Amino acid sequence: MDSLYNTNPDRDAMTKLEYTFTNDILFKTFFVKNEDLLKGLVSELLNIPYESIEQLTITNPEMPPDVMGDKFCRLDINMTVNGQRVDLEIQVSNEGDYPERSLYYWAKEYTSALKESESYIKLPRTIIISILAFKLFDCEDFHSEFQLLEVKRHTQLTDKQVLHYFELPKLPDEVSVDDRLKLWLKLFNAETEEELSKIERMGVSVMEQAVKEYRRITTTEEFREIERLRSRARHNEASALHHAKEEEREKWQGVVAEKEATIAEQSATIANKDTTIVEQSAALANKDTTIAEQSALIAKLLSQLGEGK
Repeated sequence: MDSLYNTNPDRDAMTKLEYTFTNDILFKTFFVKNEDLLKGLVSELLNIPYESIEQLTITNPEMPPDVMGDKFCRLDINMTVNGQRVDLEIQVSNEGDYPERSLYYWAKEYTSALKESESYIKLPRTIIISILAFKLFDCEDFHSEFQLLEVKRHTQLTDKQVLHYFELPKLPDEVSVDDRLKLWLKLFNAETEEELSKIERMGVSVMEQAVKEYRRITTTEEFREIERLRSRARHNEASALHHAKEEEREKWQGVVAEKEATIAEQSATIANKDTTIVEQSAALANKDTTIAEQSALIAKLLSQLGEGK
């Protein structure tokens, strides 16, 4: 049996896993095909006894190959657990809007449960569980739970809205063999073969089973084909985004060049006007000089006429 210490070593010197659990296809495939492991994970994430979960049903087990190429395809695991609606998702990228997105997911799940003519009291408790490969909140805790509370008295309005966030980068380096929640999260955070093997050697049967199933799934042709489609969709999306950015850049370069040409023309016009003004000022100065000379001459003549008298 091994203890899990220093699980964030220099990964550059280790063997990178071809697929990690932050891959949404692997995550969903793994738990759809292993509901017993999913039940164990849910019990840890929600901090409820495994035996208390009398009913767990995945309501969206399908992953149609024809939609895997759709960049908007969301591979969450939607389920009912003891009559509650639970949605589980792993998220890799922080696009700056995840709190709002997760609240939107909750709203969709909650409102879609109400059948026509049913009373609002029939709406089920709805729980969103987000496992995040990035830091979301400015705190040290890796787990945050949100519910509807009155801001001063902290009185709960209803228990039907629950949002859990588990931030993988905040996990501690040291994990006990008895802490199943952290072990699951460490598994999801593993990026190298060495980290995976260390978890497997801890002597925790559920982790041994999970690592064994991971190795089996990631070698199947079914999984690799779905992942190929998903990877191609990501590549196409990235290429389209790059192309759109290039087109936008060229468009704005044209706009800037046009404006710079207009400014240059206006500057030339102003310079011409300045030259004309300078020439006119010089002409006026010459006229002033001529007038002054003529005035002096007239004054001299008048003076001479006066002396002649």
